[in-house]
Amino acid sequence: MPPGRASLFLSAPPPPHTVPPSRIRLDSSLRRWFSRNLGLWRSRRLYFFTDPGEPEEVLRVDMLLRVESFSEPVEGDAAYRFTWWPEQEYDFFEKKPRYVPSGTMEAYLCGHQLRRSRGYLCGTPTKSQIRQVDEHELMFESHYQEWDILEHIRLVDQDRYRSRSIHSWRDGSLVLAEIHHEIRLEKAGAPLAEPS
Repeated sequence: MPPGRASLFLSAPPPPHTVPPSRIRLDSSLRRWFSRNLGLWRSRRLYFFTDPGEPEEVLRVDMLLRVESFSEPVEGDAAYRFTWWPEQEYDFFEKKPRYVPSGTMEAYLCGHQLRRSRGYLCGTPTKSQIRQVDEHELMFESHYQEWDILEHIRLVDQDRYRSRSIHSWRDGSLVLAEIHHEIRLEKAGAPLAEPS
């Protein structure tokens, strides 16, 4: 072959460092993170309400949260059910009646998006973009109606604890900041059948 001409038939494969990372690897990493969250959690929560024009208010509530998986997702790469109910209300739901004290939500992991059957601050379905900080922490960014919500969830101490911080903006103004300290009470149970 003449010098300076490349062969069309004898090309070497690109070096390993130039191959783009596989989406399958990233998605399995997200599924692994979600599976580490399965089980029953006690969630001790502080809510800091900073609505403009309203006096700042700090409220506490203790919740129980069960995270379960479905054996065969009807949508996406994996499916989960979140069920919550109060353990100790501290008058939270009397003072903030728009919050639902107990309920159930299905969520579907679709690549780097979590699709929820109901929103965090509304009853309609929502989507959250997921960013993985490291093997222990995910960030969720949600935008719906007049709300922009940023949530960090970090697993701590071999998944015995979770730390959650949530910031909610309404029409561009920060109106709510939350801190949740969560303790695992039970490990994951058997996967559920398909959601009805």
